[in-house]
Amino acid sequence: MSIIGTIIIGLIVGLIARLLHPGRDGLGLIMTALLGVGGSMLATYGGQFLGIYRAGEVAGFIGAVVGAVVILFVMTRLRK
Repeated sequence: MSIIGTIIIGLIVGLIARLLHPGRDGLGLIMTALLGVGGSMLATYGGQFLGIYRAGEVAGFIGAVVGAVVILFVMTRLRK
């Protein structure tokens, strides 16, 4: 996937993660995209390493959202 595609998917994943995580986080558009990309990387490599799913499966997108929510949760806890 190209870098532009990765950023777009990361932005979508980051927006979904922000919708699922309650409370105010104060992130901008760039940080939301970085959050989504980070969650995608965490879930993709972690899920494939554990053998939960293979590359290109829909479970990878769901895992990316879960990974982004986890990163957002940790990030909001570290800010406090």
